[in-house]
Amino acid sequence: MSPSHGLSRHTLFGDRNYRHLFGAQVIALFGTGLTTVALALLAYDLAGAGAGAVLGTALAIKMVAYVVLAPVVGAVADRIPRRAWLVGSDAVRASVVLALPFVTEIWQVYVLIAVLQSASAAFTPTFQAVLPDLLPDESRYTRALSASQLASSMETLLSPVLAAVALSVLSFHWLFVGTSAGFVVSAVLVLTARLPRARPSTRTGLRERLAAGTRIFLATPRLRGVLALNLAVAGAGAVVVVNTVNYVRDALGRSEADVAWLLGAHGVGTMLVALTLPRVLDRVPERQVMLTGAAALCAGVCSAVALSTAQTGEWRWPVAVVAWMVSGSGAGLVLTPIGRVLRRCADEADRPALFAAQFSLSHACWLVSYPVAGWLVTAAGFTTGWLVLALLTLAGAVAATRLWPRHGLIAHDPGGEKSVALGS
Repeated sequence: MSPSHGLSRHTLFGDRNYRHLFGAQVIALFGTGLTTVALALLAYDLAGAGAGAVLGTALAIKMVAYVVLAPVVGAVADRIPRRAWLVGSDAVRASVVLALPFVTEIWQVYVLIAVLQSASAAFTPTFQAVLPDLLPDESRYTRALSASQLASSMETLLSPVLAAVALSVLSFHWLFVGTSAGFVVSAVLVLTARLPRARPSTRTGLRERLAAGTRIFLATPRLRGVLALNLAVAGAGAVVVVNTVNYVRDALGRSEADVAWLLGAHGVGTMLVALTLPRVLDRVPERQVMLTGAAALCAGVCSAVALSTAQTGEWRWPVAVVAWMVSGSGAGLVLTPIGRVLRRCADEADRPALFAAQFSLSHACWLVSYPVAGWLVTAAGFTTGWLVLALLTLAGAVAATRLWPRHGLIAHDPGGEKSVALGS
């Protein structure tokens, strides 16, 4: 047994700085989860049957902010203290979310979402790049990744449950208040943690710094496979994020609370994976785990396509629950090991740029899938729109299998500063 295996999970959470940072992530995640449910219901309240198109547009704005701003954050990550990035982002998000209950027009939703997601584009890649520096031991870092995925899964599961309970006694507008409070608490926890400073990058020109992460991504076969897997996650995930509210309310004729329960089923699938994956990754290569996840994503979205062809029947509800759970498990299998893969593909100075590139490129995939789920489903129906998303998911899974080599290779950083060992 290697020494790293002797480090217990208690040792990980015994680190005060990690514990506070993890707490900040968990609380902010739950706030975001409540926002997801509330935003879907706000869109339905403002647009009715057109809620999918409104939500698709809002999420497309989110993706544009992520794709454009994340590389900028990666380029200047070593110039501005990480704590300032994280706390400032939380403050902006708390303010914007608190304003959402007062909107009366759809365009107001779009403006506030643009500001909100710009702040998230600064927060998330910065948080992701802190972890490998805070936890240099790979065993602890792997468990931190699993804990982060478990937190995300628990949020996906419990936020809809909490929302369902709250909606039984309150208007959905109050969910935004809970979200704002979560971001404030997250900021306080970040303020009480000591975060390692980013290692200064040796890259000098702004253009070179902006493109560094993307260049490493595109030059590395393993990372090209990760990019294809991001497309598979986005294809299946758009069905869940964008179309759940209209499918449950309009196709199945069920209640607002059932929207939350079906989103929660997706979280159950992801949570089960997060609970078991740390031990699996000790024995099974990331490539095998992540391609298995791609297969599960394909199964989930294809099940949704088949389900959409049925017009009646109470059996549709339990089948939908299973399909959403399968998609959730696939997403967990793909997303949890990505941090390990990225960590091995760049030195410490390039990690912020590489994590920002992953954040930006993965959301570029969502920028493709969200409009399909929002606009095409609204215009042509669930079956046509979900079939297109299923094809995107299948294309990503097949491309990943071909692009990610089975055996180790050597690829060179396009900047010429290091060589990277690749493979499973």
